[in-house]
Amino acid sequence: MMDGPRSDVGRWGGNPLQPPTTPSPEPEPEPDRRFRRGGGGRSFWARCCGCCSCRNVADDDWGPEPSDSRGRGSSSGTRRPGSRGSDSRQPVSRGSGVNAAGDGTIREGMLVVTGVDLLSSRSDQNRQEHHTDEYEYDELIVRRGQPFRMLLLLSRTYESSDRITLELLIGNNPEVGKGTHVIIPVGKGGSGGWKAQVTKASGQTLNLRVHTSPNAIIGKFQFTVRTQSDAGEFQLPFDARNEIYILFNPWCPEDIVYVDHEDWRQEYVLNESGRIYYGTEAQIGERTWNYGQFDHGVLDACLYILDRRGMPYGGRGDPVSVSRVISAMVNSLDDNGVLIGNWSGDYSRGTNPSAWVGSVEILLSYLRTGYSVPYGQCWVFAGVTTTVLRCLGLATRTVTNFNSAHDTDTSLTMDIYFDENMKPLEHLNHDSVWNFHVWNDCWMKRPDLPSGFDGWQVVDATPQETSSGIFCCGPCSVESIKNGLVYMKYDTPFIFAEVNSDKVYWQRQDDGSFKIVYVEEKAIGTLIVTKAIGSNMREDITYLYKHPEGSDAERKAVETAAAHGSKPNVYANRGSAEDVAMQVEAQDAVMGQDLMVSIMLTNHSSSRRTVKLHLYLSVTFYTGVTGTIFKETKKEVELAPGASDRVTMPVAYKEYRPHLVDQGAMLLNVSGHVKESGQVLAKQHTFRLRTPDLSLTLLGAAVVGQECEVQIVFKNPLPVTLTNVVFRLEGSGLQRPKILNVGDIGGNETVTLRQTFVPVRPGPRQLIASLDSPQLSQVHGVIQVDVAPAPGDRGFFSDAGGDSHLGETIPMASRGGA
Repeated sequence: MMDGPRSDVGRWGGNPLQPPTTPSPEPEPEPDRRFRRGGGGRSFWARCCGCCSCRNVADDDWGPEPSDSRGRGSSSGTRRPGSRGSDSRQPVSRGSGVNAAGDGTIREGMLVVTGVDLLSSRSDQNRQEHHTDEYEYDELIVRRGQPFRMLLLLSRTYESSDRITLELLIGNNPEVGKGTHVIIPVGKGGSGGWKAQVTKASGQTLNLRVHTSPNAIIGKFQFTVRTQSDAGEFQLPFDARNEIYILFNPWCPEDIVYVDHEDWRQEYVLNESGRIYYGTEAQIGERTWNYGQFDHGVLDACLYILDRRGMPYGGRGDPVSVSRVISAMVNSLDDNGVLIGNWSGDYSRGTNPSAWVGSVEILLSYLRTGYSVPYGQCWVFAGVTTTVLRCLGLATRTVTNFNSAHDTDTSLTMDIYFDENMKPLEHLNHDSVWNFHVWNDCWMKRPDLPSGFDGWQVVDATPQETSSGIFCCGPCSVESIKNGLVYMKYDTPFIFAEVNSDKVYWQRQDDGSFKIVYVEEKAIGTLIVTKAIGSNMREDITYLYKHPEGSDAERKAVETAAAHGSKPNVYANRGSAEDVAMQVEAQDAVMGQDLMVSIMLTNHSSSRRTVKLHLYLSVTFYTGVTGTIFKETKKEVELAPGASDRVTMPVAYKEYRPHLVDQGAMLLNVSGHVKESGQVLAKQHTFRLRTPDLSLTLLGAAVVGQECEVQIVFKNPLPVTLTNVVFRLEGSGLQRPKILNVGDIGGNETVTLRQTFVPVRPGPRQLIASLDSPQLSQVHGVIQVDVAPAPGDRGFFSDAGGDSHLGETIPMASRGGA
């Protein structure tokens, strides 16, 4: 591992040296309790959302505090998320009911509802039309602003004098004025877009068409029916089987999350897997991530996240507010959220972030235990955020920004300090440039902003800087980032610096002061990518975040932003003329092999140039936090007019092996000056050591309900033994998260594993695997599995592939050599 003042965590610069720390397990959640006036300061919601800061914290519409006991605080206020049918009240059978007096007496002539059919099966019209048929739930799941159908079974024929009212309730103390108690008189129309109509009355069966409001609260509603006739009033008791989930609706033009492209909706709402990119701009790696937003239990986990933080139910119809809370709650800082971040390199008390293959295991663990899950880094936070927002109905994608800046002093520049000999002064380099950083874009209108800022909004759940005192980021309009409008909410200055700040090199002078010697204008946000729509190709979306590098519009955006930073005059002093160009070249290096780095110098002047060059090589976390320099070279190069020359530095495996950290990245600092002109040369170049892929092969056809087998082959690329090797296997509709403990794999050894799984949903699916060990991580593999329907096409249902298999040990006999 690394030494030096910045090695305590692989994330922050400028921290004092400490041993790597791992958060202790969170305390056992306390018993459920309501928020009380004077109960310990302002709530998260009051701090997170200024418009709610004046709320009475004793309001019963609030959910439980973070210390709420595991699984409590479901949308219905009584039922533990994910506990299918396990209500705290004894479920009342369909057909029982009460009259207005509440004594249970049913008088002759009363209109009694003897049964309700919400047509909630995944094969029914409701689920198909609302694009919710993939959710592995039997309850009715609909999208707001879109009608659905239901059947009421009555004790007698419906008459024109009868009055029927549908009611939906959510929260601990539902109120009509907050939208948490919805009253829908059948045939008379409701308020705010709610209405219900009789489409057919046949004997004792009534067909209804119910229209939901495009501004409805999202969540799990209790449902009841009231009737009124000359003989009296009747109310159908609540029944857990009749609960209704309502989600955001990107198919509805009246919903502010509306997306006017069907292929976008298919990709950004309905696709259960995707690609996440990492590495460096020159060496882009990619991994498949199982979002699994339709797996059983995931929707309950997403709603539990809102409950856990005590978000007012009345605010859950606003996607700006919901995405902001999700951004805060996906990380555990200050709110006991879903994931504990860890950049230390020590993951012995949890899971190496590189080992995760999807979000399902993480979210279900959080729902099941109520404890934050160890551990996450940026791509894990982003993958889970994509799952949650897609599950709730927001079009969302995972985005990677290469050479992503982390501005610590709001200067909106990346400041790098060197001594008199241009050697990096790491104790002063608090700003860092992450090799890559992963966040999310989600699509919505922004009625809280001036016109022109609708569309993609950045949401970042990785805890970096606080936003109004909370570890969350966004939603921030991409359009405001592009134009440097850093005064727009939320968190535009920080995100702008990540994608479009300049790298400013400062050199210490003889009197101890610092002078700007070089400004690198194209070093930050060099490439911003996401998975392409409808394919596994990579799409470059840099143009959405910034104007073309060097253009007048781009320079104007940078200078507009910098004018609002802590160093508005940073561009007053610019460097000298530049007639010697420098380019860093690095071969495609493989983990375990020797490598070579080289610097190409070109003299564009008409005179001879003498270049003195210093090369410093160190390992680095992907966050830009570096270790001790373990190799350096000094060269002096003579360049004839118009000539070029290459400076090389070989690096042997035995030289870098003792220093390796996560993802095998290295940082090359190059600095120097031109003797004749005084030109300063400075460049930081990061490159990574490539790891092998897992090879997955399907052994036979895949059919719903039938056992299928997959073969996984891996060759250890290192000449050393991998110890405590763990494989993970996961795929929505195919395999619940499964952990396989393999033990040790010898140096350069090949192992072959075979695993069976039973598909539960037809169609094209992705089966994803990973390998992790203390010596090697970031090893992944994926295979597409085209699943045929079960014979007879009887439909499908399973608890998402059965129980998770955690910690299964694979005996040595099942391993094969090659």
